[in-house]
Amino acid sequence: MNSTQSIEAPWGISVFGAASVDATPDVARLRVAIKQTRQKPGESFEVTRGSVNQVREVLRRHGVPDTAVSTSRLDLSSSWSYGNERTFLGYECTASFVIELRELDTLETVLVDVVEAGANEVDGVDFDVSTKKDLRARARTAAVAAAREKAALYAEAADIRLGPVVHIKDVDADQLQGSYRGHGQVGGGAGEGDLAPGKISVTAGVVIGFSIIGG
Repeated sequence: MNSTQSIEAPWGISVFGAASVDATPDVARLRVAIKQTRQKPGESFEVTRGSVNQVREVLRRHGVPDTAVSTSRLDLSSSWSYGNERTFLGYECTASFVIELRELDTLETVLVDVVEAGANEVDGVDFDVSTKKDLRARARTAAVAAAREKAALYAEAADIRLGPVVHIKDVDADQLQGSYRGHGQVGGGAGEGDLAPGKISVTAGVVIGFSIIGG
C-alpha cells in the first residue's frame, strides 16, 4: 500500500461540516478621517482639532452618542510632494473616526453631513449585525448536524454503524467565508437574491470524529 492509500491512525470516521446563517445588517460603521496640512505644526493641530469638534457636534445633532464614536489621537507627520524634486508641503495632522450607527436609514445623511463638517477622507462603510453571537450559535449547531449527516452517509455506504463522538475540532469561521458553501447551510439556499448586497453571513465549521461499530 503506498502513502496515498494509507490512513494515519485509523480510529473511525472524521468529517467536516459547515453552515452559515444570513441576516439583514442592523449596524453600520463609518470609517472617516480628517487630514489638514499647514506650514506650522501648531496651525495644523488647531485646524484639525476644530474640524474634530464640528464632526462631533454634527453627530450629536443626529442623535449619535459619544460612546458610539471612536476617535484616534491627533497624528502629525511631514508631507512632501515628489516630482522633479522633493518639495516640503507642510505638516499633516490626521484624526480618524469610527462611527457606529444603529439607524441605517440615516446613513447617507450622516455621511454627507460628516464630510461637510470636515471629514475629507472616507475609508469605507462596514455592515454588521448586533445579534452575531446568537447567529454564530445557530450556525455551529447546523454545522454539527451537517457533519453528522455526512458521517451517517459514509457509514451506510461502508455498511457500518456510527459510534459515539470521540473528537470535535472548531474551525476558524473567518477562513470559511466564501469557502465550503454547500456543506450544509442555514438561510443560505440557492434562491434568488443570495448575492444581493445587504446580507451578512455568519459562518461556522467543525470537524467531528466518530468511532465506528462493525456492521
